[in-house]
Order: sequence, then C-alpha cells, then structure tokens
Amino acid sequence: MENKDLVPDFQLENVELDHLRQVYWNNSTPELYEHSIRRYEGQIAHLGPLVVSMGQHTGRAAKDKYIVNEPNTSGDIWWGKVNVRYPEERFHALHKRMAAYLRGKTVFVQDCYAGADEKYRQRVRVITEFAWHSLFARNMFIQLPRNRQAIKSFIPDFTVVHCPNFNSDPDEDDTRSGTFVALHLSKKLVLIGGTAYAGEIKKSIFSALNFLLPTQEVLPMHCSANVNKNNPADVAVFFGLSGTGKTTLSADPDRLLIGDDEHGWSDTGIFNFEGGCYAKVIHLSKQAEPEIYECTRRFGTILENVSMNTTTRRVDLDDASLTENTRASYPITHLPNIVRSKMSGHPHNIIMLTADAFGILPPIAKLTEAQAMYHFISGYTAKVAGTEKGVTEPSATFSACFGAPFMVRHPSVYAQLLAKKIREHNSNCWLVNTGWTGGPYGTGSRMKIEHTRLLLKAALDGSLERGTFRPDPFFKFLVPSEVKGMDSKLLDPRATWSDSSKYDIKAKKLARLFQDNFEQFRDQTPPEVRDAGPVVS
Repeated sequence: MENKDLVPDFQLENVELDHLRQVYWNNSTPELYEHSIRRYEGQIAHLGPLVVSMGQHTGRAAKDKYIVNEPNTSGDIWWGKVNVRYPEERFHALHKRMAAYLRGKTVFVQDCYAGADEKYRQRVRVITEFAWHSLFARNMFIQLPRNRQAIKSFIPDFTVVHCPNFNSDPDEDDTRSGTFVALHLSKKLVLIGGTAYAGEIKKSIFSALNFLLPTQEVLPMHCSANVNKNNPADVAVFFGLSGTGKTTLSADPDRLLIGDDEHGWSDTGIFNFEGGCYAKVIHLSKQAEPEIYECTRRFGTILENVSMNTTTRRVDLDDASLTENTRASYPITHLPNIVRSKMSGHPHNIIMLTADAFGILPPIAKLTEAQAMYHFISGYTAKVAGTEKGVTEPSATFSACFGAPFMVRHPSVYAQLLAKKIREHNSNCWLVNTGWTGGPYGTGSRMKIEHTRLLLKAALDGSLERGTFRPDPFFKFLVPSEVKGMDSKLLDPRATWSDSSKYDIKAKKLARLFQDNFEQFRDQTPPEVRDAGPVVS
C-alpha cells in the first residue's frame, strides 16, 4: 500500500504523464530492493549489494546526447560535436510518444536535490521505468528529509524521465539511433530512452547545472574533493575523466571525502552536487582501495555489470566479461571518512589528473596559473576501455575542462571562472599522470597507485613545493627533482624509457597534438594562456 505522506501534492502534470497503472513515490531502499527482485531486474549478492545487468549499453552513449535548440538558451550553448542541436518540435513529439508508451505501466518516482548548498541547489524529480534506477537516483542525488512537509510541498525544478525499453525512431525522431538523451533547458525536462545505463541520469542533471550555475558566479566542476581531517583549510579538488583516479585518490583514509565526482565552487567554498558515489570497480583491490572495496559488500549498493556466481552469490570484481566499465553506486554515507554536510572551504590545492597513454608526462608537475588554464581547457587524458560504448582500449583524447561531454557552455566560460577563483584564493595547481611510464600503452606500465598517493601527500602537505624543480623541456611546467621515499628516476619519464631517443620522438608528437587541439580555443583565450602550452623546437 502506497504511503500517502510520500506523495507530493504536485504530481506529474508538468510532464504530461497520465493513465499510469501504478506510481511508486519516494520508495525507501528496502522497498526498491523488493520491487527489483520481484520484477526480475536484479539479484542480491553475498552480504547484500544488488547486482544488475544493463544489456548492450554498458557506458554512456556520448553520440546520442542532444540539447534542444530553442530561442531562450540557444545563444549561450557551445554547439558542435559535444552539444548537438535538436529541433524543439521533435522533442515535443518524442515527449508525447514517450508519455503514450508509459500509459498503463508502472513507474517509480524519486524526489531529491542536486547540490548540497541550499542557495544553489536544484530540486530534481526522477521518473523511471525500472525500480533499480529509482534506487540509483536515491543513491546518487541528495535525499529529501523524511518528513511530510518537505515531500508534500516538493515542486521539481528539473524532471528526468528514463525509459530503457522505449526506443526512438531515427527517421521520425531525427535521432542517430534508437538511443537518446535529450535535454530541454527552458522546459527543464530530460528524456532518456533506449539505454539502461544509469549514469545517463546523473550526468544529464550535471549538464543542466553546468549551464545554470556560471550565471551565479559558481564554477561547476567534474571533480572529486576532500579535506584534511585536522585542518579544514586544507581542501583539495581532483579534476579528471572516468578512469583517471578521481574516486580512488580522493578516498584517502587520512582525509575526509566531500564528494567523488561533481562539485560547485561558490564565493563561500565548494559543495557536492550529489549524495552518493559512482565508482569503477573493475580489478578493485582490497589492499589498495579498502574503503571503496567495502562498499561493494554493503546493502544499498548497486553493482552494475559485475559478474556473480549464481550459486554462492559471490561477485568477481576481476571479471570483465560483460564490460571493463563495471560500476558501484552507493550512498556516500557508506564510507567512514566523509564531510556529512558535503560542503567545505576554498581549495588550497587543485589536482588535474590525466592518464597519459603515451607515457610522456611526469607523475607530477607544478603548474603556473596560465599553465593550469591551458591544461584545464585542453583536458588531456586517455579514454578508458568501456567508459563509452565502442571504446575497447585506451586512446589519447582531449576533453575540455576534463568533462567536455557535460559542458553546455563554451569552455572559456568555465576557464575564466576557474582562473578568477585560483587568483582570489591563491590555490596551488598540479598536473598528475596516473597513466603510463617507461613507454606508451602496450609497452610501458601503469603508474603504481602507491607512488601516486606518495606524490599527492607531498603536494598536499606542502613538502613538495619546498623542494627543487626542473623545467620540462617540452611542456615547460616544473617537475620535482626528488621526493622522499621515491626513486628519483621515476620522476623523469625520459629516464624510464629504455630508448631516450624514442621518448623524444613521442614527446614531440604529443606536444603537437596539444598544439593542434588548442587551435580551436585560441581566439577565446588570452596570450599568456596560449603561450603556456608545450613547445616543439
């Protein structure tokens, strides 16, 4: 029986959904478990996580994302390969067909918040076809207080309608395939169909926040963040795409986690957009990542595309037979060391993570403000296998602001905001390579996580900054000459290669890739930023 206290007075009229068979409003985690099992959506593994499979879409469908082209917002959007124009009349027709598809069906609704800071948060309503997606929304967004007044008076700012079993018609709906993620910024409505990949839900709202917040002088960031347990002024943010180590490196037993993926930086400090974590768990190690590992064994955690023995119900985190992009979605409260308010002060250190597939970049380098802007706009990394559909092995790529798929405005908008805040708060900036050393992918080896943690600790406690540095001959940033407890040879990537002449050839190639990529941003960036990139003699 539905608890009427969990049903808001303002229901689904704003998204034109009617004649539904059943609506389950704001169900709790145990209730959603029961629905998922009863509806054969997933299975319960040993110790309690819910294991689900997504079928063909085990990552984001990046080429199937659309922004509605309408007069109120069109002039402010960075149109191109990332933000593809979608006709408004097609969106309305697609919405009507989606609503017709849902008639006579059961849906699950979660009302929640995006943004821990009440001044900037958005009220979000997520309507899903599957119960486990409702649990995902409950995990990943910030839950409403469980009181009658908060729930009954809830009116959403944004609504997400997610129907994995509803496919668009490319000819009729003007889509690339049967899969679509369509965002109408003025209508504040997201339509998702043809994919069960849960990450599309949270990333669609992140895209909306990336459009809204800069007008309020808030920088939206694709980053994780933590703070020193004993020093609230020692805040660090970690930029980086999936697979570069944001979640892993920010879950530090000596520091408190603020959030693992999406944050805003306002005039009062940083705040988490989310209420949960969405960690990659392929080859997750109990020794190297004990806190995240324990979350994969908890009730309330969703394990996506993780292999499980159906007899013993034990999972195998090393099995990539379904995808390399295995994921765990869990409430941030599953972790022991967290900032419960999900808010903190201004970052003293800014870490830009990259997984360099060429094996050229050093494990850590200190950046000037101009270099920080250059590398933020460039967003160099490697696409990690499985993060996007069709990517089967790492490949070099550039993603503006370390999150181009979610940046609705031009990258220069976010870059200028970041520069302003770095200057105002005297933040240190570091580039950290969690990719390859001793050669490119296929020849060299991946950076050891213990080495990366050692370098980060030295950067965050200030000891690294007090040491000696040498300028990199190609990229010009400063590379430490030595770090206590680490072989100095590892700090110089050229020295890790068996053939230094081959390193030079590859370094020049990577430098030219940076230069070629930055051409598209030259007109929108000041001379000191344009000149902060690599040099090829």
